[in-house]
Amino acid sequence: MQKTLAFYTLGCKLNFSETSTIGRKLSEEGYQKVEFHEGADVYVINTCSVTDHADRRCRKIVNEALRHNPNAFIAVIGCYAQLKPQEIANIEGVDLVLGAAEKFNIQDFIGDGTKKAKAEIKEGKIKEVLEYHSSYSIGDRTRTFLKVQDGCDYFCSFCTIPLARGKSRSDTIANVVKQAEEVVALGSKEIVLTGVNTGDFGAGTNENLLQLLQALDQVEGLNRLRISSIEPNLLSDEIIEFAATSKTIVPHFHIPLQSGSDEMLQSMRRKYLTQLYTSRVEKIKALMPEACIGVDVIIGYPGETKEHFLETYNYLNELDISYLHVFTYSERPNTTAQKLPGKVLLRERNERSKMLHILSDKKRRHFYEQHISKTYPVLWEIENDGDTMHGFTSNYIKVKTAYDPSLVNEIQPFKLLSIDNDMVVTGQLAGVLV
Repeated sequence: MQKTLAFYTLGCKLNFSETSTIGRKLSEEGYQKVEFHEGADVYVINTCSVTDHADRRCRKIVNEALRHNPNAFIAVIGCYAQLKPQEIANIEGVDLVLGAAEKFNIQDFIGDGTKKAKAEIKEGKIKEVLEYHSSYSIGDRTRTFLKVQDGCDYFCSFCTIPLARGKSRSDTIANVVKQAEEVVALGSKEIVLTGVNTGDFGAGTNENLLQLLQALDQVEGLNRLRISSIEPNLLSDEIIEFAATSKTIVPHFHIPLQSGSDEMLQSMRRKYLTQLYTSRVEKIKALMPEACIGVDVIIGYPGETKEHFLETYNYLNELDISYLHVFTYSERPNTTAQKLPGKVLLRERNERSKMLHILSDKKRRHFYEQHISKTYPVLWEIENDGDTMHGFTSNYIKVKTAYDPSLVNEIQPFKLLSIDNDMVVTGQLAGVLV
């Protein structure tokens, strides 16, 4: 009898691409994919180490899986599994914990899927993880997340990702283009390039990200190409200039900042200062005035005084950006930042986070208001909310219209008319499907 399989993915777009690929591998082994709540025979939980309380979230998902099927085989993979395998193995009900390399051979470790008396751990030393595994998502969402790079050599003081994913390594341009052609043939209208440090694509080879973008721009049938996130020091003028003239690259950039204080950036071991960051934003806006620019920022980092925070707040307030992703600093074992003096009180961290979330809302509303009465192509999403469905403009404005199943995964011009209380833009369909 065919065994059933369900997934739960925590974290980033990269995790979603890998979950989807692992799911396809297991389907080839004879597993039937089902929804999480359907009581699968095997559950695979792909974890993240960036989010707070990874242990608590993992435990909760394990318990929820066992509630749907008390006899389910539970496998836990991903960054948290590489960093804290024994911690996960101690969670009641877990049968298998796989590290960064082993997760791609999960079919070799599940066996017959019989629950174990004690969790089995398979994880190697992260410095020995050198192989690159291609991945992409398909069918799970309207957009395809296409992995092009893995690992990171930067070792920022607050980050455990190099310890969880290893050294920077990349796919080849030829293989990425081949995969892009595959997902376009399967009906995907938009590809989001993803990686741990996407801008580092091609490091150690004769290839680079600009060459990759130029090659993908020629893929027939690809409507949209989006870069998920790129470090400011790797977002070169040449990449910005090419994006401005590209047939496929959309005017949307997500550029991590982390702090608006140069002193904090140096303590964080970031590879740029605010002057460079400002120049990147100004270059984008000069060539693509309609571009959406998202920013990652960390508050409450050790040594961040009120003056440092206000420096960050004022810097962001004056910068021509569109929204913020605000992360409240939390201590991570085996990082330099954990040992630093000047811990910021939790209540102070929370207050600073609240201030930046409010600023983000103001920035997003201002950005949306600049585009009211204009018409943009919208890719309509699979998800719908009762009588309405959502989509995104090329420059990442979230919109909604009356639910129409014929619009799903289609691109259509949409005139933006007003912003509702949920910060979603309403409007009217304005043309023929692309």
